Parts: sequence; structure tokens; C-alpha cells
Amino acid sequence: MSQSHPSFGAAVRVWLRIGLLSFGGPAGQIATMHRILVEEKGWVGETRFLHALNYCMLLPGPEAQQLATYMGWLLHGSLGGVVAGTLFVLPGFVVMMGLAGLYAGFHQLPLVEGLFYGIKPAVLAVVIEALLRIGVRALKGREFLWIAAAAFAGIFFLDLPFPLIVLGAGIGGGLAARAGHPAFQPKPDAAGGGGAADRAIERGAAHTRPNLRRSLGIAVICLVLWWVPVVGALASGEGAFGAIGLFFSKMAVVTFGGAYAVLAYVAQQAVEVHGWLQPGEMLEGLGLAETTPGPLILVNQFVGFVAGFRHPGSLGPWLGGVAGATLTVWVTFTPCFLWILAGAPYVEALRGNRALSGALAAITAAVVGVIFNLTVWFTLHVLFTRVVESRLGTLRLTIPQLASLDPLSLLLAAAAGFAMLRLRMGMMPTLAACGTVGMMWRLLLPILH
Repeated sequence: MSQSHPSFGAAVRVWLRIGLLSFGGPAGQIATMHRILVEEKGWVGETRFLHALNYCMLLPGPEAQQLATYMGWLLHGSLGGVVAGTLFVLPGFVVMMGLAGLYAGFHQLPLVEGLFYGIKPAVLAVVIEALLRIGVRALKGREFLWIAAAAFAGIFFLDLPFPLIVLGAGIGGGLAARAGHPAFQPKPDAAGGGGAADRAIERGAAHTRPNLRRSLGIAVICLVLWWVPVVGALASGEGAFGAIGLFFSKMAVVTFGGAYAVLAYVAQQAVEVHGWLQPGEMLEGLGLAETTPGPLILVNQFVGFVAGFRHPGSLGPWLGGVAGATLTVWVTFTPCFLWILAGAPYVEALRGNRALSGALAAITAAVVGVIFNLTVWFTLHVLFTRVVESRLGTLRLTIPQLASLDPLSLLLAAAAGFAMLRLRMGMMPTLAACGTVGMMWRLLLPILH
């Protein structure tokens, strides 16, 4: 394992590789980064990686993209963070632009529908495999298992808001650490476990030291970059673009818990308030986001494309769709660079704080429970065509209708899981095989009937 400090060019190539391989939602993306940066390259130590992950879990927005930005910042300062965060999103942005255009113009074609149908069960296997990888590393001890279980129960059965779960876990972990509970104490990297970024910080790299003037400068630049396009869209009065800029700017600061946590709210606003989507189209957009590399929050790009396509003003549908999608992605991710580049030096300075370390370790365990909830949610909606939610007192019950089980989706998910977990088949061959089966099935379906 090479642990020398990487050149900027070498890091760029790795960030592009991570961006191209970042399938499977946040669990899969974080696992991919851990495997490449910690295990394969040795650029970042285990505990520093988890410390950064804990901070990113606290922020609004896509935690995996923010973690990539944080890792790039650790290695090469602000420019490294911008490049890492951008390359993490760029492949998914390009793919989603094509898929959203395909959906807006041609989604009723059987071949296209079959491709999406076959890939979704394979992505389910990717999510489960990644959840196992993250869980094994984060849940080291009975205490963290209980925290994860409580977080899952709170969000799945009690419908507790994600920020409340994070706050409760953080307070509990901080108090346990201050009380001296050994499971919540800061743990140094094992001998030889530190990475190139760790040694750069130990040498006192300038960008890792807190500097209020620099942080304020970064904040001003990010805020200007964030809001100038929004103000321009509002001033133009063209189509839906002003409303798109304002709506997704608000989403950028309240999207704790990732794409799934805000799916229902975005869908409701896009359908009932703005009239951008038809009922049910949000889930189809989420299915597209699941099949692309990059953050699941790129489902917002789908909404922005469809909104611009259907309400383009004088731009025309196709140019309007591209403009709407681009504006959506811009206001979704620009704030992420603000949170990381301005805040990371202070987070690093507090890394040895006992109470903070305990709080962040507990939060990581809670987020594993939340990700498990998202995995269950996705499983139910991929394998069953009808899922009903009901209430039993304060409990929320999510019940799949057994008669609506899709046997082929179940078979594809099981085959993909066996291929990846037992046969160690790569993610891309698995996705390609399942997508091919889906297309063949949709083409044969009219003949079989």
C-alpha cells in the first residue's frame, strides 16, 4: 500500500475514478471511497476518514459528495476539495441529463422502460452490499448496535425526523464520552494506519489550521456563486427557472438525511404546488437516480429537467430542460462546498475533543440505522408494486401487499446479490446483465400475452 503524499494529478485521476464508480446511494459511495482512499491507496487513515464522515452526516445535503470534498481538501486544500467534489458529481450529472431527456421525450418506449426495470433490482443488491461494508466498520460494539437499532425503529416505526435522531444520538454519545465510557473515547489510528493526509496535518499544513478571515472569504465567494444565477433567473421571468432556483436553494439547507428523507416533500411540492410533475413521476426519477453514479440527490436534477422541459418560456423544451437541470444541480451542490471548505479546519481542530468524538461516533451508528431504513424502503418499493402505510396508535406500519410481489424483480435482486456477495462480480457487469434481462423481458412481454 502506497502512503506517500499523492500528486495533484494522481488525486484528480482517483477522484474521477470514484465519481465513475459511485453507484448504490450513500452507503455504496462511502464504501467505495473507503476502499480506495483508506485500504487501497493509504492516503487517509481510518479514524480520520470516520471523523470526516461523522461531520458530513451532520450537514444538509449529500453526505457522500461532501465527504469527497472533505477528503480532497485534506490532501490538496481548497482547490483539491473543489475538484474532488465536482468530479464526484460530474459523471452522474452527465448520465442523469441524458436519462432525464430520454424520460421526458421517450419514456414510453418498451426498450427504455425495460432497461430501467432491470437495473433497479441490481441497484438494490449494490445498496445491501454497501450497507454491510459500512455497518461492519461503524458498529464496533454492542452500544453502537443498540444506537443503530433505536435509530431504525425511530424513523421506520415512529416517523421521527432525521435531525431529531441525529441530535439525540449526538447528545447521548457526548454524555457517554464525558462520563468515561470506553466505547465512546477517541481512538488513534493503529500503527501504520495513518495516511498521507494525516501526516500533512501533523506537519501543520496551512490549509488545515482554522483561519477566520479565510473562512469568511470562502463563505462570501460561495454565497455569490450560489445566488447570482438564482437572481438572474428571477429577473428574467422566463418559464419555471426562478421558482426552480428558489425551491432547490431552500432544499439545499434542509435536506438532512439525503434524498429519501425529502422525497415525499419534493414530490408533493413539484406536483401539487408547482405542477412540474405528474403523480408517481418522482419515484420514476428516483429509479433513474439509483442507476447513475453520484449522489441520489441528483433526483432533483430529474425534477429540474422535467420542469424546464414542460415550462421552458421562450427557450423551447430541450434547452429549457437542460437549463432547468443545470440550475437545479448548481444550487444543490454549491452550498456543499461552503459547509466543507469553511468549516473543515475547525472540525479538524476539534478532532481530539473527547465529547465531540463520542457524539460523532454515536451519530455514525445512528446513521447506519437510518441507511438501513432507506434500504428497507427501497426494497419494498422495488419488489412490490403496491405498498400501503397505516397507523397503529403512534406506530407507522409499512405493509407490502404480498399479491403485488414482482417475481422477476425478486429473482434479479437475488441473482445480483449472489453475483456480488458470493461470486465477487463487479458492479458494472452486474448492472449491465440485469438491465439486459429487463429489456429482453419487456420486449417478450407482448408476445407472451
